[in-house]
Amino acid sequence: MAAMRPIKSLYLLGFTPFLLGSACRISSPLLHRDAQQKCHSYSSAPSPETFAFRIAASFSAKGHRFNAKTDLFAFKQGDQMQAEIADTRPRRRPDSGQDAFFVSSVGNSRNVAFGVADGVGGWSDSGIDSADFSHGLCERMADIAGRAGAKSTWGLLKKGEFRPRDLLQKAYNAIVEEKTIHGGGSTACIAVGHSDGALQVANLGDSGFVQLRPNAVYYASKPQTHAFNTPYQLSILPPKMLARSVAFGHKPLSDQPRDASVTDHTVKHGDVLVFATDGVWDNLSATDVMKLVSRYMLGFNGWADGKDGITAASEQLDALTTEGGIAKERENTLQALLAVAIAGEAKAASENTKRDGPFAREVQRYYPGEDWHGGKVDDICVVVAVVVKEDGEP
Repeated sequence: MAAMRPIKSLYLLGFTPFLLGSACRISSPLLHRDAQQKCHSYSSAPSPETFAFRIAASFSAKGHRFNAKTDLFAFKQGDQMQAEIADTRPRRRPDSGQDAFFVSSVGNSRNVAFGVADGVGGWSDSGIDSADFSHGLCERMADIAGRAGAKSTWGLLKKGEFRPRDLLQKAYNAIVEEKTIHGGGSTACIAVGHSDGALQVANLGDSGFVQLRPNAVYYASKPQTHAFNTPYQLSILPPKMLARSVAFGHKPLSDQPRDASVTDHTVKHGDVLVFATDGVWDNLSATDVMKLVSRYMLGFNGWADGKDGITAASEQLDALTTEGGIAKERENTLQALLAVAIAGEAKAASENTKRDGPFAREVQRYYPGEDWHGGKVDDICVVVAVVVKEDGEP
């Protein structure tokens, strides 16, 4: 059990968040000057709408102080590839420990691939740093996605056949075949979002995602585990370790990309997608994340109360999720604020010895003799996508 230290609550963003109420009437000095105070209601009728995924990521390595200004990445639509954020060379990696993430446009389309991977820490007992595996996996997924329809360094995926589980398989095959990474394991939760509103997700292990709408957790993924705290994981087992395992009659974990749970979703204007590693989900429940997201979405008029009293996405959302939409130096979009807020809250919860999170409650349930209380200190990584309808786009 890792030693945990009590900390004071973090006040991460440098301002007092606006709380609930008639969000259409809130006037904030941090709102984009062109934002219009109107409300947009969801419609269940099909339409030829075009959607953009406005994405940001935030992260913090275990044992490192969280810095909201530097532990942040913002994605710009149209970028062909963001492999550099998940480079296998440690000096170029984000300060996310064994957690990794990637975001990439799919070829030259308006579709986007993104997700997280969590290097399994248990490999350190055998002298193996799973950060090489998780960051390497993300680097390859970013490259393959960015070159979709063209020959990638690590394989070819045609645009019309581009699915997250295929992407995961190609990247995993590349790591195995290259033999530059000699051991390690990682979970993964990745998605391909299409401009027509279709979203497909492949989840392997105990990373996961939620799809949020005003006042609702619309969908929450379920973790895949072999046993308590033993997630499904892609892995490379060094020959000596494999031989030793067989000699002692142990069956090593050998999960494959085909074992990933695949789900299909449809997104709407104003949806918030949160992909995160277990450093978040062990310390914050889906409801905790929903409350935090609601506070910021309502406070900055990303969601607002309509004339009919129903909370829905605001027409300000496009401006708020465009660079400079929030008047802050670094966290200057709504998705960046959300990513930093979730990562910061998870960090605070992980180091709080008095606040029992989901992991603590599971330990108490299965191992009451452990007397575990408080958070679970771990690497943290979160990718947030805010879905925005693009009016007038073909």
